[in-house]
Amino acid sequence: MRTNLSKGASIAIIAIIYLVAAIAGCLVFTLTHISELWALFVADIVATVVVWGFGLLFKNVSVYDPYWSVFPPVVFTAWAVHKGVFSLPLALLLVAIWCWGIRLTANWVYTFKGLSHEDWRYTRYREIQSPFVFQMTNLFGLNMIPTIVVFGAMLPGFGIFPSESPANALTWLGFAMCLSSVTIQLVADTQIHRFREAHHGKYCDVGLWKHGRHPNYFGEIQFWWGIWVIYASLKGFDWLILSPVAMTALFLFISIPMMERRQLQNKPGYAEYRKRTRMLI
Repeated sequence: MRTNLSKGASIAIIAIIYLVAAIAGCLVFTLTHISELWALFVADIVATVVVWGFGLLFKNVSVYDPYWSVFPPVVFTAWAVHKGVFSLPLALLLVAIWCWGIRLTANWVYTFKGLSHEDWRYTRYREIQSPFVFQMTNLFGLNMIPTIVVFGAMLPGFGIFPSESPANALTWLGFAMCLSSVTIQLVADTQIHRFREAHHGKYCDVGLWKHGRHPNYFGEIQFWWGIWVIYASLKGFDWLILSPVAMTALFLFISIPMMERRQLQNKPGYAEYRKRTRMLI
């Protein structure tokens, strides 16, 4: 069902949906008798299915959108309480992830128009795919894959918890990368929101957008590399480097190409801007 609820009422409904998803995830985590990290992963999948189900109910895939920014800070904090451990590197991780999550969620709240509105990417899939294919794309491509990628990107953070090693220079470098990433995203989003209000229908080429076509995505990519650097400062170089690599690939091969195609279709002059401006840096 599609609704004509106000933005405030829609956000309240989504908050209730996420509370239900969290309860379902907690029950699964408690009742699943496998290693704790795998149990958390299964709980994450179940919570995603709950959110997906409500998205079906409201005929709006955008119900899932805040999951990306809400899950990591809540789960890292709950994991710290569950494990009963505390260290300076862990404190840095929690500060970084909460700064990131609050900023990204606040940006979602600012741009969210209510449950009567669905993100253009999802609407496009609805238009070009059959109902069955779209629902498969919805469940696995639009909900499940981002959940899996974000969980994978969080693995270096989980690797910090057993460590009681003191923070070192590289730890602080990773923390600085995270905070600078949040700052880059905040500045980039503020600039593009103001630009769009003043120049409707035009592409943004001011501020950070003058130097990179996707500074907000650059900040997101750098953030997850910062988390990995914090981990690597304590545990060294290992296979978990694949976590930020996978996140980088998601943006380079899916998110950015999709956005670029839309900009080329809808924003006059974007092709020229694309030629003279780098993708990220």
